[in-house]
Amino acid sequence: MPASSPGLSLPKRNVALDVFRGMTLCFMIIVNTPGNEATTFSPLLHAQWNGFTATDLVFPSFLFAVGNSMSFVWKKWETWTTRHVVWKILKRTAIIFLLGYLMYWFPFFRLDANHNIHPFPISETRIMGVLQRIALCYGIASLMIYFLKEKTTVIICVISLFAYWIILYVFGNPANPLSMQGNAGFYFDRWLMGEKHMYHGEGVAFDPEGWLSTLPAISNVVAGYLAGKWIQKKSDYEGVVKLVFWGFALMVCGYFWDLLFPINKKLWTSSYVVYTVGIDCVIIGLLVYLIQIKEKVKWTGFFQIFGKNTLFVYLLSELLAVVLLTIPVGKINFFRWLYVNVFSHAGAYLGSLLFALSFTFLCWAVAYQLDKKKIYIKV
Repeated sequence: MPASSPGLSLPKRNVALDVFRGMTLCFMIIVNTPGNEATTFSPLLHAQWNGFTATDLVFPSFLFAVGNSMSFVWKKWETWTTRHVVWKILKRTAIIFLLGYLMYWFPFFRLDANHNIHPFPISETRIMGVLQRIALCYGIASLMIYFLKEKTTVIICVISLFAYWIILYVFGNPANPLSMQGNAGFYFDRWLMGEKHMYHGEGVAFDPEGWLSTLPAISNVVAGYLAGKWIQKKSDYEGVVKLVFWGFALMVCGYFWDLLFPINKKLWTSSYVVYTVGIDCVIIGLLVYLIQIKEKVKWTGFFQIFGKNTLFVYLLSELLAVVLLTIPVGKINFFRWLYVNVFSHAGAYLGSLLFALSFTFLCWAVAYQLDKKKIYIKV
């Protein structure tokens, strides 16, 4: 994961894309690190199952941003040999996947109730996760876009969304094919990985970033790529209006598809894909309008800092949170101690939010120092 040196000239960045990524990362850190999850404002929580909250937009927006970024490196790919491009895609996919796997394994040991250290066996590590899904979606979408025509890629994505709908109903539990442990994705993940390698944050084995539910998520990346290509060709007022119009149209389609195939982030249903792609098209369109057409850029600096080192800051936020949760302070961990002894004095809900905002600003401060030194860490 090389970092650029201060003296190295960097390619011109797209401010709207940096801001979009930065806003997404900022919101992700806030929702991932509340001081006390039990007293978190409802918009900062995922929908419990079917339904949609603002928080449910974060992850698909990351995938959408990945596609946006791909569209800006496409011209560079055209000058490379096929072997070079494929190697670059596979290498980046493998590195991001491995980083996600190691992140969930970190700190490679566990503390029991008496703060005794026990090894964290590899036989119980989670295999899939956020970065792993990003890696797979990036890799598959990149190869499709590189080797196939755009129209063919879009057709494949549309077919995959309908195929996923059919698969869940045909191969899921007939009594409730969209339940947490009755959906086809759960059966496939359990067969392929075993329950010990799955996510247990819901109280049972169920992976919201499982293998089967990664299939529809590829469309979020492809949609981001197409939006990025459109922005580069038509970044004028007419182009923005058309992008926003298509965004609203997709939102309407997702809304009505929800009546037959519920919007569900944890299953990554096809209606959820269409709905979130629509919202992201509207957001990126408005950002292009404000930043590139109206040239309203004074407010963008904070988010640009995040957007230039997205992967590094995300890893920093996750690992730092794990460290705080691991350090014992009396009978509780340091994460909990900070909330109880500092932030809770502002009130249960406000204190939880202030903790998350403070944690986010700490991560931003690190990103600011990197940006000040022109260090941008990539894979």
